[in-house]
Amino acid sequence: MELFLVMLPLLLYYIIFSLFRLGYQKRDKCCYMISYECHKASEDQILDPRSSAKVISRNKNLGVEEYKFMLKTMVSSGIGEGTYGPKSIIDGREESATIVDDISEMDDIIFDTLDKLFAKTGVSPSEIDIIVSSVSLFSPAPSLTARVINRYKMREDTKAFNLSGMGCSASVVAVDLVNQLFQTYENSLAIVISTESMGSNWYSGKDKSMMLSNILFRIGGCSMLLTNSRKWKNKALLELTCSVRTHIGSHDEAYYSCFQIEDDLGKKGFRLNKDLPKAGAKALNINLRVLVPKVMPFSVMLRYYISHYGNKIMGRSIPKGAGPGLDLKAGIDHFCVHPGGRAIIDEVGQSLALSDYDLEPARMALYRFGNTSSGGLWYVLGYMEAKKRLKKGDKILMISLGAGFKCNNCVWKVMRDLDDQNVWQDCIDHYPPKTFPNTFSKILSKVNDESLNFVSIEDYLP
Repeated sequence: MELFLVMLPLLLYYIIFSLFRLGYQKRDKCCYMISYECHKASEDQILDPRSSAKVISRNKNLGVEEYKFMLKTMVSSGIGEGTYGPKSIIDGREESATIVDDISEMDDIIFDTLDKLFAKTGVSPSEIDIIVSSVSLFSPAPSLTARVINRYKMREDTKAFNLSGMGCSASVVAVDLVNQLFQTYENSLAIVISTESMGSNWYSGKDKSMMLSNILFRIGGCSMLLTNSRKWKNKALLELTCSVRTHIGSHDEAYYSCFQIEDDLGKKGFRLNKDLPKAGAKALNINLRVLVPKVMPFSVMLRYYISHYGNKIMGRSIPKGAGPGLDLKAGIDHFCVHPGGRAIIDEVGQSLALSDYDLEPARMALYRFGNTSSGGLWYVLGYMEAKKRLKKGDKILMISLGAGFKCNNCVWKVMRDLDDQNVWQDCIDHYPPKTFPNTFSKILSKVNDESLNFVSIEDYLP
């Protein structure tokens, strides 16, 4: 008994010390976004109506039916006339693109954004501890991260990771990977590169479900600088507070909804089928069930559960358009939705009961830059920042959907008022525009004769 009384203070001390250490370790885990840079291609890569018409007209596999389908989709896609295409496509090499074209395309995007990132932050490439690239459709040897390490002469102990085949949601996957690595490597600096290889993956066939990728996807990308060192806290833009990854690839209809394949003519492309909206809605729903309780105030969640189970007991159904059944804006201030296409943005907006103001950044990013795959979220974020919407303490929910099928979402906390003009600086004052002119709607009205034996869609340009 006396021995127990002697040991009791030591036991209590050990318990208190262990709890204190656990709390300190948890508090010390952090992931800060120091800065990010989006890519803006050169003026000679703009896919305006006339250059788009040249690209379309070169595809001799298309008939009137395919032309009309493409035109209708372009009119309703939500994409403007100032987006950017790969140089190999602009130059007419869509069926003969080489690995040199692929590497040149990646170099233009990656080195442009990294050069600007290092210049803006004052961080030397030799200080980088971790580098992650997320490019789905191009995986050369040596790898893209090796190419970066060679270009900037980085240290021998730099930890490099290359993500491929992850689709449009790869950017959040890469950020989550860095955050996991930060749990092991203290006081580290990490770079995340998110872009996509478009040139050699241009589709030259006539399968309608594969033609969609040509209409939606455009050149773009982003590089980000992250750290878990608290000395950067006062200079950081954002702090990662929560990240949830959902994968429903075990369901065949979801797995095959976005698929790289060859058509009946042997033309390689990316198929987007009718199961895609259903797969996206399912993955988003599963993801939010895990993420929302982590970011919403306790009082809001309590009211939701009382209402939810009350309705269940009473047999009452939840009204359509009620989103997830609670007001997400009680815990989230801004919604960074992947600009994958007008239908995707509208579907997410309806599911979460978001307003036009909430969806404006995604719609404008889609209109100005198109679907830039995994880099798209950062053009949306850039729009919010350029519009001076992001204030200290605000919470941003990033929503990304990608092949697999995956939904990867995360929440950022704004560390200070943000107002960088970034990649939007030459046009932000004109957004959102009062009207959205679309030359292809005029062309579509003229291509109305099924027996028409036209030679080139350029003939229909005003």
